[in-house]
Amino acid sequence: MSVFEYVALDSRGRERKGFVDAPGVTAARQALRDGGIYPVEIRQAKEKKSSALSSALEINFLQKISAKEVSIFTRQLSTLLGAGIPLVPSFTVLLAQTRNPLLQKILAQIRADLNEGKSLTASMENFPRIFPPFYINMVKAGEASGTINLVLERLADFSEGQQELVSKIRSALAYPLIMLLVGSLVILLLMTFVVPKITGIFADMEQTLPMITIVLIAVSNFLKSFWWLILLILFAGIAAFKYFTTGTQAGRAFWDSFRLKAPVWGAVNMKIAIARFSRTLATLLQSGVPLLSAMEIVRNVVNNVYIGEAINRAAKEVEEGQSLAAPLAASGLFPPMVTEMIAIGEQTGSLEKMLNRIAVAYETEAQSDVMVMTSLLEPVMILLMGLIVGFIVFSILLPIFEMNQLVR
Repeated sequence: MSVFEYVALDSRGRERKGFVDAPGVTAARQALRDGGIYPVEIRQAKEKKSSALSSALEINFLQKISAKEVSIFTRQLSTLLGAGIPLVPSFTVLLAQTRNPLLQKILAQIRADLNEGKSLTASMENFPRIFPPFYINMVKAGEASGTINLVLERLADFSEGQQELVSKIRSALAYPLIMLLVGSLVILLLMTFVVPKITGIFADMEQTLPMITIVLIAVSNFLKSFWWLILLILFAGIAAFKYFTTGTQAGRAFWDSFRLKAPVWGAVNMKIAIARFSRTLATLLQSGVPLLSAMEIVRNVVNNVYIGEAINRAAKEVEEGQSLAAPLAASGLFPPMVTEMIAIGEQTGSLEKMLNRIAVAYETEAQSDVMVMTSLLEPVMILLMGLIVGFIVFSILLPIFEMNQLVR
């Protein structure tokens, strides 16, 4: 059974696009006609990509699938399966209402694999950029336990919770960033257009200008002549920083260490990482994923080299028969409250429950800290912009006052 992509006209002459499963082109055309639509163009959909590079190129250059779209798909599939609809018909329903062309192709390929007798896990493994190991392992555990709809519901809850946390943090930081951008743009315009016209008056006068005015004129002339160089250096610096922190192992280790040790913001990063670790591990364990497999997945989810190494060392000690809490405490990265709650969870057999409590506590603390930081950042930025504007105004008015004194 192959997947064909079609462009067709319905009985009212409206264009329709989609996918159809059929043994060949002739059967696909007949299936469309039987459905009351008349194919104009029909071709076999692209085969699924087996290599990570080709998958990455397909997703990056053709079209992206957002985490929100994957979360919606997961929630809808869970609802359909929970209502008793079989897996293949559920994908048919989802395929009909999906608007993203790339996601449509992926769902069509998964449906074709399911028709061939493959499991949902095996079908999704062909698209690692869309369904990461965390997702795949949970689906695998759900299929093995016969609770795939419940596992998908947990996956959707987890994804929506993570998106909500990120959205709240971004919303809190949006206003200060916009203020910084607008303020910097206004000051740049003042220095490159307004200040040169006003200070041009002083050029015709044979009068010694105050040092503060000389500095202002020099900065203004530099910005007016070399603004493009500043932008070039800025973009080059951003590109070099991104390459250093993501493209090199030493750079990533340095950046991860700085993020944890930075004043104020380091504590927030640590809380976010602990919340992500706890929430992900709890979700995996609740879905039936073994502890060692779950810890291997979580190690990559926390997105920090040092915390990942601590989790990896803890996994090795757990494999040797040790508890989870002891090696995490020995790492020095996890606060005593976290390790004590994990220890109690291990002793009482309620580790998942304790991990969820840790996640809730640290997510709440992280959001609160970000709100406090942004509430303090706003007046500091206003004060800084005010000082810069005050410097410009004072530098212009000071020689004018001196000239008035000379006239008198």
